[in-house]
Parts: sequence; structure tokens; C-alpha cells
Amino acid sequence: MTNLAENLTAAAAAHPATIALKCDDLTYTYAQFDDASARFAGYLADQGIEPGDRVGIMLPNTPAFAIVFYGIMRRGAVAVPMNPLLKAAEVEFYLANTSAKALFATPVFAEDAEAGAKAAGATCHFGDDAALAALLADQRPAPAVEPREPSDTAVVLHTSGTTGKPKGAELTHDGLGRNCEIAGRTLFHAKPGDVMMGCLPLFHVFGLTCGLNAAVRFGLTLTLIPRFDPRKALEVIARDRVTIFEGVPTMYSALVAAKQPGDDVSSLQVCASGGAALPLQVITDFEDAFGAAILEGYGLSETSPVACFNHPDKPRKAGTIGTPIEGVEMRVVDDSGRESPQGERGEVQVRGHNVMKGYWNLPEATAAAIDADGWFSTGDIGIVDEDGFFSIVDRKKEMIIRGGFNVYPREIEEVLYSHPEIAEAAVIGIPHAELGEEVGAAIALKPGATATVDELRQYVKDRVAAYKYPRHIWLLTELPKGATGKVQKRDITVPAEIN
Repeated sequence: MTNLAENLTAAAAAHPATIALKCDDLTYTYAQFDDASARFAGYLADQGIEPGDRVGIMLPNTPAFAIVFYGIMRRGAVAVPMNPLLKAAEVEFYLANTSAKALFATPVFAEDAEAGAKAAGATCHFGDDAALAALLADQRPAPAVEPREPSDTAVVLHTSGTTGKPKGAELTHDGLGRNCEIAGRTLFHAKPGDVMMGCLPLFHVFGLTCGLNAAVRFGLTLTLIPRFDPRKALEVIARDRVTIFEGVPTMYSALVAAKQPGDDVSSLQVCASGGAALPLQVITDFEDAFGAAILEGYGLSETSPVACFNHPDKPRKAGTIGTPIEGVEMRVVDDSGRESPQGERGEVQVRGHNVMKGYWNLPEATAAAIDADGWFSTGDIGIVDEDGFFSIVDRKKEMIIRGGFNVYPREIEEVLYSHPEIAEAAVIGIPHAELGEEVGAAIALKPGATATVDELRQYVKDRVAAYKYPRHIWLLTELPKGATGKVQKRDITVPAEIN
């Protein structure tokens, strides 16, 4: 394969009448999806978009995103997926950073999209599903898929920026193509007739690769939800007989809380979790309620994203991220770059076909992230056990150093999540004059819960070393989250008066 769009043309040839995209009553067969993407590629050509040009996508999870994305691929251009909720200054940054020529955006947030595009010198095009269908009705389709080299950039995905300004990870046609094929074949055991839930944002690497691209590669039906809502998700699972579900931990927690006795979830065969650490209590609660196992995995924007997973045909170790996927190597190294002994903490590194080409226009950042031997430093702290299973224990930059002792927030969060009244928890470092940092925890309780700050503090104190428990705890109705539902610690504000 040279161009990712060839997966769509192949699926359309093999399964023309299969429903490819579904969003409630709106459906596209593979033949219709392929035709629409070809027409959008023709539209891009008429707008002066050439192969290699960057085009922003700022659309929700509806068929329009998929059509625009594969139209960009077919044209040989580079997609720059963006959260529709971005504000004007953020839109400007993403487009200016990639020198994007155009942006295709939802009219719901037209003001910010248009202002950001104008400031970045990009043309702005608007359209929801109905408007896109009308636009393409009389559009001349592109005659063929533009040839691309396997190493050519297909997508520039900006990192979440949880620890700084976002950087654009260049993902190639080959890297994305191989990652979705391996994920579909070895993790989901995808087969004709499978129905995949598309509730992860398609502008995020997890939803793009493991959702849209994997569904297209294997000719599956992707049933989309524009905005995740647990009750809606449960309805769609029952209505469309969803067999493959992918989500982040907060989605699994929400599904457990929302499930009612009459909900039919019997069609579920494979559930995959990524994007953040999955608390053991959430695994237990979900599997008890749904009768389906969750396979936890790991990856980043820079790794296309899948690097490591608990495989369905191998023993699973709950609480770990499993073993590296086919063709990918992983290791744990100390601060000097030497491989850490088994069971000892160190930074996780990844090497393989899934690793990005580099950061867009940031050669120094690329060189700092990927060494001469091709090892990508993830910034995550992990361990590997005697069976080769990896576990992520924390972000390197999130580690709290309290009075010279290392405190890993993930460890404390696991304890907090085991409390029956806690819905969400995030542990962060708070500057301290004598100790350097003190341990703090922002907590959201479950509805109707009555636990007090003192009770919660004592609960953790009883279960961890004295230097680790959070001296400062404050309660929120919910924790701030990014587009995928991942808790954004950078957005947590420490109260002026804290307990």
C-alpha cells in the first residue's frame, strides 16, 4: 500500500453494499463512501489543493469527517485533524504551525474556525453532513487515488499538550496503514459483519486509527456517536449489535454507572481501553456488569498510536498494558539510557514501524525524542515483568518529588479509585517551601456520596507510605477533561484555601 485511501477503494470493491458509516438514520455503503471521498478529492483539486498540502479537519463524529478525511488522503494531501471545540487562537496555531492551506469545519463553531483560519492565512470551508452531500452531488470525482510513498506524511496530529505547547507528530501512510491492520487483525480479530462503535473522537489518534481506519481496512460497519453519552452508547450497542467497543477509562466508568437492568449488551465481543491508565476497580466493575473483558493497551500520537496491548489470544494481566504489538519493540531505560533491570522503574521507549516520522518543523525536538537507533522516548515511566508485560506507573514529568522522595501519582490514584464513593481522582504536585512539592488530590464523588475530605485522606494514609498520601484534598463536581475524556491535569486549579 502506498496511499491510505487504497484501503477504502479496496473495501468498496470487495463489499460495495456493506454499510460502512452509520450515524442514527444516516448511512453510507462502502460504494457510496468511496464515491463521496472521490468527489471531495475532486473538490479539493478544484480549490487548488495539491498533493502534500495540509488541510485542517474540524468536524464532529459523523460521516462527514470520514468522507473529508479520505478525500484528503485520496488527493494525496496531508490531514490535520482538530477538535471542533478549539478557540480561534488555537485554530490559528494548528493551521499556522502546519502552513495549512485550508480548513473544513463544522458550521456550529463557525466564528472561531473562521477567525483562526483567517489569521493563519487559510481558506475556511463549512459543512455539516447535509451541506457536504449537497456540495458533492454535482462535483466531478477525482479520477484516481494520488500515488504516495510509504514514508510520505499522511496526517499531522498535534500532541495533547498536557505538559507543554502541542507539537505536530508526522504520521506516515505506511505507519498508519500497518497500525490499523495489526490492530484489527491481532487485537480485535476483525471480521466481516463486525460492527464497531465510533464514540472516540475521530480527530484523536485512537479513534482515527483503531476506529475509522481499522473499520475501513476490514470492511466493518462504523456506527458513530457525535458526542459521547453513556445512555446513547448503550442504546446504539443494542440497536446496531455492536461487537467491538473502544474507549478511554472515563467512558467505561460512565457506562457502568448508566447501565440499567434491561440494557442488551450481549453482542459485545471485544472491548479495548487506551488513552490513560485504567484503574483496576473500573475493570472489575465493567466486566461484572457487561460480561465482556476489557483489553488494556498503550500508545501515543507519536506511535500511530498502538504500541502495546493485552492480546485476546494470550493470557491477560489486568492492570498492565500487555506486550508490544507485532513488529514493535519496547524497553525501559534509566536516566543514563541503559536498560533497566526487570521490575525496576524507568522511561518507556518504543521502536518500530509505528513511530512517527518526526515533529513537524521541529528538528531539535525530533532529535531529542528519537535517538539514532530509532528508539522513541515516551516520557512515561514504566516497568516490565518476567513475562514481558509492561505497566505504566506514571508520566515522567508528573512525578512528584516530596522531600527527596519520589511519589508517583498513578499509584495514589489507584488507591483513591478503590474507594467506593470516588468517581474521579487526579493527584498532582503542589509547590511547598520546605519539601519542594506536596501531594494534592482533586476528587469528584459519585452521586449521593457523602465522604468527607478527612475520611478520604485517612483512607489513603492507611494504605500507602507516610510520605505518599495527599495532605491536600479538594472536591469537585467533575474533573477537567480533554476531548477524549482523558483528565487534563494542567487544567486543575488548586484552591487558594485547601484542606
